[in-house]
Amino acid sequence: MQLTEDDLNALLLTLKLASVVTILLVLLATPLAWWLARTSSRWKIPIGAIVSLPIVLPPSVLGFYLLIWMGPEGFIGHFLDQLGIGRLPFSFEGLVVASVLYSLPFMVQPLQNSFESIGNGPLEAAATLRASPLDTFFSVVIPLAYPGFITACILTFAHTVGEFGVVLMIGGNIPGQTRVASVQIYDYVEAMEYGNAHMLSAIMVLFSFAVLLALHVIQPKKQREA
Repeated sequence: MQLTEDDLNALLLTLKLASVVTILLVLLATPLAWWLARTSSRWKIPIGAIVSLPIVLPPSVLGFYLLIWMGPEGFIGHFLDQLGIGRLPFSFEGLVVASVLYSLPFMVQPLQNSFESIGNGPLEAAATLRASPLDTFFSVVIPLAYPGFITACILTFAHTVGEFGVVLMIGGNIPGQTRVASVQIYDYVEAMEYGNAHMLSAIMVLFSFAVLLALHVIQPKKQREA
């Protein structure tokens, strides 16, 4: 038994989705995590809770509301229609938006913890050398926090690869466009094609093991550097 063309397409689409989401979240979550790590605003706790909400919220619930909001009657869908942009549900772009929101805490929380562990000493030292805040962030904060970036990227990528409920609600099951690996496995189980389901599932198990192994390798290095 070997992987079919549909299996390969689903795996490639999954990797594409996870890569795009990880890159976008590095750009979007880094300033948010830095703000959460440094601010003393009263909004820190409620915003942090909102960021963490996808961890405890059932994926189908998040997917349902995103489907409503991004649909033709939703405020996001209506806004996009006004701009002449196509609708997001049942498209790869819709999967990206949904996955960014669903994987947000897996990028923000490791970065926030890494930023908080730096402390004020290195920042104060950079300030005495008249480094600008932007220069300090790129030349001091990022090098010190790079283990957190690696952990956050691995967790985000792996979490996006394993998504099912959100992507099924938003993307449906369109071959080559929205059918990711988890949906392909679901299709095989529904059709009682357990051999094919076993093969794809085994690939996902090996990938998950590799992710956990990488995290266990990175963590001791991070502790030694600390």
